[in-house]
Amino acid sequence: MYPEAGEGGGSFRSSIRRAPSYVSRGFAKDPERSAASAGQRASATLRRYCSANRLNRLGTLTFRGSGCHDPELLRLYLAEFFRSLRSSLGGKAFPYAWVPEWHKTGHGLHAHFAVGRFIHRSLIEAAWGRGYVHIKLLGGLPVGSSNLSEARIAAGYLSKYVAKSFADPSVRVLGLHRYDVAQNFRPRPVALSGISSEDVLSQASMLLDSQPSVEWSSSSVEDWPGPPSIWAQWGR
Repeated sequence: MYPEAGEGGGSFRSSIRRAPSYVSRGFAKDPERSAASAGQRASATLRRYCSANRLNRLGTLTFRGSGCHDPELLRLYLAEFFRSLRSSLGGKAFPYAWVPEWHKTGHGLHAHFAVGRFIHRSLIEAAWGRGYVHIKLLGGLPVGSSNLSEARIAAGYLSKYVAKSFADPSVRVLGLHRYDVAQNFRPRPVALSGISSEDVLSQASMLLDSQPSVEWSSSSVEDWPGPPSIWAQWGR
């Protein structure tokens, strides 16, 4: 359970431990399924980070000229960008997340990022200084929606790019992260256990003082390959 993100999930755990079968390091019985699972885990981690920190402003940083085609150089530029932006905002650390993406036109790389506060466009442009900037607040949601809902939309955009990097091995650069976030802002997990999924969901609802806005159960999936699992979100 991640209370700050209003999200939690879990599965049935048997009291009898099954001895895992050995798989050589770097190999998987089903590489495609393994990559898809890894992509889902990375996307979920990024989604919870964005939600917990209410990162509801989505931006894009693009290079001028012939662009940037070096993934390592891109990361150096982005580190410099966020240090400069932090300094222009008074020096206090703030949460952010970013993911790289290759242009379809051959222009190289650009970066999508999310923040959770208003930052004047001129400060972003001055901190970037290498091309073009786009930034917007994700609004236009139904009446009653909160910055949590906005952050979940931003998280959905960023997670899509992360998942794509797992689906397409050609964009993976060994030794480099597929995305990055500001340190010390990760949501804190809370472990819950119970005699049934209903019991655990009830505990989580009491913790958050509300009922789930979205629920999912593996029982709705035909031929689910794993143990019985549940997932839910609270708040809107």
